[in-house]
Amino acid sequence: MGLKKAMRSSLVDQVVKQLASLIESGQWPLNEKIPPEPELVEQLGVSRNTIREAVRALIHTGMLEARQGDGTYVRSQTDFGAAMERRLQKSDLLEIMEVRSCLEREAARLASLRRTSEDIELLRDRLAKRDDALKKSDNLQEHVKADIEFHHTVVRASHNSVLIDLYQHMSNTIQTSIISTMNGDADLTEKNTNAHHQLVEAIINEDPEAAEEAVCANIEIASQIALLQENRKEVEDEHERK
Repeated sequence: MGLKKAMRSSLVDQVVKQLASLIESGQWPLNEKIPPEPELVEQLGVSRNTIREAVRALIHTGMLEARQGDGTYVRSQTDFGAAMERRLQKSDLLEIMEVRSCLEREAARLASLRRTSEDIELLRDRLAKRDDALKKSDNLQEHVKADIEFHHTVVRASHNSVLIDLYQHMSNTIQTSIISTMNGDADLTEKNTNAHHQLVEAIINEDPEAAEEAVCANIEIASQIALLQENRKEVEDEHERK
């Protein structure tokens, strides 16, 4: 069979697959900027238009996000994750908290039954980093990053690959829900921190019931903080309207 000239659409498809592979493998990390267009043109040996069409296709799926005047960033590691994120964006905070509760309770229960010595070491380390970040009240981003990494560590300790993937796909939405629970009432914030410590102790002690209870306490407190934040915002909006 003779060779046929490559069609433009075939080139675009090939580039889309390569770029998607870099995203899925983590070589292009989540929330990081991808290389600029000239660099991609040089590396892939295709035209600018081909690169633009491929990037546009991945933006359409939700794996990439174009930010005006800044560049293009990795938004989701899979098209499934992007689709899930679009769905979650239509949900209110209460629904997201309920889904978090379902996933995190099962993850905590499994982690308490399956955790390894390496998991325990990581959990203690992530908890300490979360505590340190919380003390730096002027750095919200650092606190959020430390908190979500702690929760990912708990989920990874479940050693359930499907659960880990589902939680990873929800990362951006979970991060948003965590942000909404920051800077709340001092007493509730302290109770929230205590719930995180209780969770780690329950996992270390191989106590699945206590682990689930700690997650429930954490989600309940976080929901209360988020409600306080919403009420404050409503009051502020009302003052602005007046």
